Amino acid sequence: MPEIKKLGFGLMRLPKKDGEIDLAHTNKMVDAFIENGFTYFDTAYVYDNGKSEEAARECLVKRYPRESFQLATKLPLWDRKCSVDEVKQRFYTSLERTGAGYFDYYLLHNLGGERSEIYDEYGMWDFVKELKEKGLIKHYGFSFHDNAKALDELLHKHPEAEFVQLQINYFDWENPNVESRKCYEVARKHKKPIIIMEPVRGGSLATLPDSAAKLCKEASPDMSIASWALRFAASLDGVLTVLSGMSNMEQMEDNISFMRDFEPLSDSELETVHKVRNILETIPQVPCTSCKYCIKDCPKNIQINKIFDAINYFDKFNNLSGAKWRYNDATKEGFGLASACISCKKCESVCPQKIKITEELKRVVKAFE
Repeated sequence: MPEIKKLGFGLMRLPKKDGEIDLAHTNKMVDAFIENGFTYFDTAYVYDNGKSEEAARECLVKRYPRESFQLATKLPLWDRKCSVDEVKQRFYTSLERTGAGYFDYYLLHNLGGERSEIYDEYGMWDFVKELKEKGLIKHYGFSFHDNAKALDELLHKHPEAEFVQLQINYFDWENPNVESRKCYEVARKHKKPIIIMEPVRGGSLATLPDSAAKLCKEASPDMSIASWALRFAASLDGVLTVLSGMSNMEQMEDNISFMRDFEPLSDSELETVHKVRNILETIPQVPCTSCKYCIKDCPKNIQINKIFDAINYFDKFNNLSGAKWRYNDATKEGFGLASACISCKKCESVCPQKIKITEELKRVVKAFE
């Protein structure tokens, strides 16, 4: 597997204009990324209802030689509603959307729990092996959201996986619901290269409480708060690259500034991270990363991730007016109130973080309605 730079461009949260991906802005971000020597781009069949893959075609594939970058995408199979042929067609749809000709890295998307069994039932491991034999993908692996025991079992069952994509960040390092450290150690035990997702935890580690931010600024006054999270992840051994879902040029320029000539965290910097984590652990938060998997099948069209952003803001800063502004923004234009939830729990069945969403929404109702 080729060695690449430690920063990957995640195409999940691209800039928007008038409700659509801003291709002109994205072009500038792609140009800056490539001009600074970075080459890894990550999208998925489901990101922005396929428009992320289309943006990859317009902003990357059409504008740069195919051999000058690596493109990764993912195959979703989270229920048994589709036939095997329909699921396989998703690969060819991704190929058509991107115009890439082949994928450098292809992932079975969001394995863990019952989802892992469904991929087995549908024969998807054999399918990706066949795709590699045909030259349509170069490497295959999977993204994973479950505990370390489940990861160990999965890698024992499928040692053919060439890499694994894990949620790793310093806040979740010892989180019993995510088990970042334990999952990392399992992947290392199985000698699998690791791609890291959610290093900034959906942006939540880019803005810290004053007491935590002060520690970072005292240690490195010129470094952004987000840089600590990305550098922590990239400092781990066995990491192929760290994905950052950048949404604007400012984020791109900041990430490039410290990842272009990447240096791992020093011992003293690691101690600062440990102190920051201790502060954050004292503040209860809904562990939502804004992946939006919960929203797709919500019968009441509730923007769950934005609502959780509002309650987390309230819990962290005790600012009711600011939190209500965020809540009102999350429930405007026909989107459902938290009180509209009918407790069907479709959202909970697909939540990578295993959040008890219906219970949290009841708490939101009490706080804001």
